[in-house]
Amino acid sequence: MMWDERYDTDDYVYGINPNDFLKDNVQAIPKGHVLSLAEGEGRNAVFMAKQGYTVTAVDASAVGLKKAKRLAEKNDVKIECIHADLADFDLGKSQWDGIISIFCPLPPAVRKSLYKNVIRGLKPNGVFLLEAYTPEQLHYGTGGGSSVELMQTKQTLINELPGLTFQHLSEIERDVTEGVYHTGLASVVQAIAVKNALLEPN
Repeated sequence: MMWDERYDTDDYVYGINPNDFLKDNVQAIPKGHVLSLAEGEGRNAVFMAKQGYTVTAVDASAVGLKKAKRLAEKNDVKIECIHADLADFDLGKSQWDGIISIFCPLPPAVRKSLYKNVIRGLKPNGVFLLEAYTPEQLHYGTGGGSSVELMQTKQTLINELPGLTFQHLSEIERDVTEGVYHTGLASVVQAIAVKNALLEPN
């Protein structure tokens, strides 16, 4: 698969440091169990573990997860790694204090289904934290590929995450420096959303 090929190098292609938006807003996520979607090589999961969270990293690339485990060992933390396709991964019900999605490009049908499971999987008052490229990113060419349908906007997030209350939702231009594939000025959408304590979807 493409991701196995991309990760099959000694270097960490997206770097070993956490995403800036996550690093700056980690305190918004309640301490407890956190799930990192499409974690890749482990940089965000390891960061969360170092902050005292119990972290599960899920990714479709076994090669990426192997590097994630190596990064965790190097940092003297433990993360649980699950090799799975997000199209059919079971997030459980009311299981997670936080779920993070950092540059996780998915086709709309897969994404919408996953987001339903994100809402279901979060505990009441659990937090979903996301950063994604917007369609404007095509003009920048600094990462994120060339498919508009894999990108997100404030409106798609509002539409696809009913039942979550957005504490923060913005589209901004910022410098992203994350390894060789995400480097330079970029157009992103950032979100922090909380599950309504009264919401228990089927």
